[in-house]
Amino acid sequence: MNVSSLGRTKWRKKNPNVRIQPLITILILLFILFFFVFYTDIPNYIFSSSSFSSSSSVSQFPPQCQIGHSLGEKYLWFAPHSGFSNQLSELKNAILIAGILNRTLIVPPILDHHAVALGSCPKFRVLEPNDLRIRVWDHIIQLIQDHRYVSMADIVDLSSLASMIRTVDFRVFTGLWCSLNKNLACIKTSELASSSSLKQCGSLISGMDGNVGKCLYAVKDDCRSSVWTYQQKNGDGVLDSMQPDDELKKKKKISYVRKRRDVLKALGPNTEAGLATVLAFGSLFTSQYKGSELYIDIHEAPLDNRIQSLIKKIEFLPFVPEIRNAGKKFVVEKIKSLFVCAQLRLLDGQFKNHWKATFLGLQQKLETLRNEGSHPIHIFIMTDLPEANWTGSYLEELARDSDAYKLFSLQEGDELVVQTAKKVAVAGHGLKSGSSPNNIRTSKMKKNCAFGSLPSILLYLEESVCSCASLGFVGTAGSTIAESIEIMRKNGICLKQDKIEQ
Repeated sequence: MNVSSLGRTKWRKKNPNVRIQPLITILILLFILFFFVFYTDIPNYIFSSSSFSSSSSVSQFPPQCQIGHSLGEKYLWFAPHSGFSNQLSELKNAILIAGILNRTLIVPPILDHHAVALGSCPKFRVLEPNDLRIRVWDHIIQLIQDHRYVSMADIVDLSSLASMIRTVDFRVFTGLWCSLNKNLACIKTSELASSSSLKQCGSLISGMDGNVGKCLYAVKDDCRSSVWTYQQKNGDGVLDSMQPDDELKKKKKISYVRKRRDVLKALGPNTEAGLATVLAFGSLFTSQYKGSELYIDIHEAPLDNRIQSLIKKIEFLPFVPEIRNAGKKFVVEKIKSLFVCAQLRLLDGQFKNHWKATFLGLQQKLETLRNEGSHPIHIFIMTDLPEANWTGSYLEELARDSDAYKLFSLQEGDELVVQTAKKVAVAGHGLKSGSSPNNIRTSKMKKNCAFGSLPSILLYLEESVCSCASLGFVGTAGSTIAESIEIMRKNGICLKQDKIEQ
């Protein structure tokens, strides 16, 4: 073999390698690109949730996330707590925030009085949002199991908000979200107790497993660290006027700093929270304290006419017609005269230590009426003190003086209360209000279900009666129930009652 032929032979042997090298380079680049796209496209919860590892396949993702994505809507859930008036206040805040964030509000039931307590915001001692959410979830499931579930929309008339926000009943949402394939209003207790899907749902939506990519964002902020605002100048990221004082910091070892944050900027579109199908809040309770709001400071929206209108709408949400009409019926058919209403809270919390001050306001009101020549004075008594325990109290004095005073009250077993509860149950406003995901109307979902025990509507009926007190109203200082009645009276709800049904 000569040199020239040897050179040609060597060239022919090397030629394939020269061609393979750029091919390998291209394959490596494609692999890197594929790796980058694939792993950035995987939902974050594979890495953030303790329930799933990075080796999980798509089929192993929580079914709720797959279902939530297919529903095509974004939802807002929150954890109500304490008594009814506090829960109603939270519902109003939830409506407002759902409107701002353009989310469908999951309407909760009415929780048993103080079944779940938040704690104290001024003392910076409250339940963590995750703990609050899971306790509320467990209590709601218990209400369903006991057949005592009453939706907020069964009692509070939300019909005027239909054109402004979207709502869905908790039972409807949960039935779909948890893959139960049936209405929770009808599901058997045994099925609920054995449902692993339901337990997984509760843990997921409560944030116990952390945020779940585009599926769930569990808000960790609470009244210790944040005050939510909207469209306020210099209202995003600045320190709030209320901060834990040095003594409290030292005593409780508190490191919290309260900042004012714009809810839309923090949780709206194009944020991590905004991309999630479900946005889960903890408590949405707020009130004024030392010149500041404890958690939500949104009283106007100067640049947003829709939200400004919504703010005005939720200042007062009336009870459903069945309750409003029953209250007026009691006034017309039982009291039959001008009367004064006395709301006397005597046994609950701080109020049990202030009987003298509570009775003093009523005494002064009655003395004024007596001087004006009204005899006998008709009084509707609304109190948590059972009549059997009136002995030795100012109420016993009033009851004895039947010539000067004529007392009226309502009890759970009274015919009007029972019949009104039946009407509320049959009406089923909770399942009729709003619509289920995919715009499936839910007005007939409760048709074939047993109601179980009747809803407890005594409190709401009493408030409706007090709204009609033409001689005035005397409420317990600091009571949210008294505040609710004052709002009803301010809005002239008794004058707007529908025609009384016989």
